[in-house]
Amino acid sequence: MSEPVLSVENLSVRIAGLHILQGVSFEVAPTGVTVLLGRNGVGKTTTLRAIVGLTPRNGEVRGTIRMGARSLLARPTHRLVRDGLGYVPEDRCVFAGLTVAENLRLAERRGTTPAYDKVFALFPELDRRGRQRAGSLSGGQQQMLAIGRVLLNDNRLLLIDEPTKGLAPKVVTEVAEVLERVAESVPVLLVEQNLAVVRRLARDAVVLSTGKVAWTGDAQELLLETALTKSLLGVGSEVAESARSESGPRAAQSRTKDGIA
Repeated sequence: MSEPVLSVENLSVRIAGLHILQGVSFEVAPTGVTVLLGRNGVGKTTTLRAIVGLTPRNGEVRGTIRMGARSLLARPTHRLVRDGLGYVPEDRCVFAGLTVAENLRLAERRGTTPAYDKVFALFPELDRRGRQRAGSLSGGQQQMLAIGRVLLNDNRLLLIDEPTKGLAPKVVTEVAEVLERVAESVPVLLVEQNLAVVRRLARDAVVLSTGKVAWTGDAQELLLETALTKSLLGVGSEVAESARSESGPRAAQSRTKDGIA
């Protein structure tokens, strides 16, 4: 079995006296998409921010986070990024007053050759709108820019927080298609609420509940378990039944391909 690209052990995070994460442990496989699921407010974004070193100054982080053999907790965020940890935050966080081209240039890593050809092949819209200010882009275009900034550089792991949040259905599909292609070459730890996107992209799942890991395993199998999905994620039966009907053949094919069936 391949070694995980990321290992999180007994992660505890307190912020302003609140115990947000309480002994969270999980691994991210060296290939494909691992999805971090859970109801609102259970600590998904806090988990990503702790991994990338962005916990607020009044926060306290304990536990172990390793990317390969290297510990991440003692290293500042800019060092983690240089080491190949890419992060796309929730709500995009583009520089609204700068152009698309300027946003991309800020993401270039010193001493490396930025992969503009790859980014523009995935997001042709960014090439066409290079002189446009990022703040005037649509929500979907801003999300493309946020992802494109990370993809300019080589990464060992991508952390992506709710990339389809607030987007129109057509744009959700476009973003999911890009992430599917990206995950062919670099592993992804994804926070996502849209179960259709999870169904399409994820192989492994980690479910958080009130700051603790409530379930880990095959993402497609989770979506097939109506009662389990409802209890862990709070989705209605119609959502779970849709996942069952749409993901069943795909999940079976995936498990056969991996030698599980």
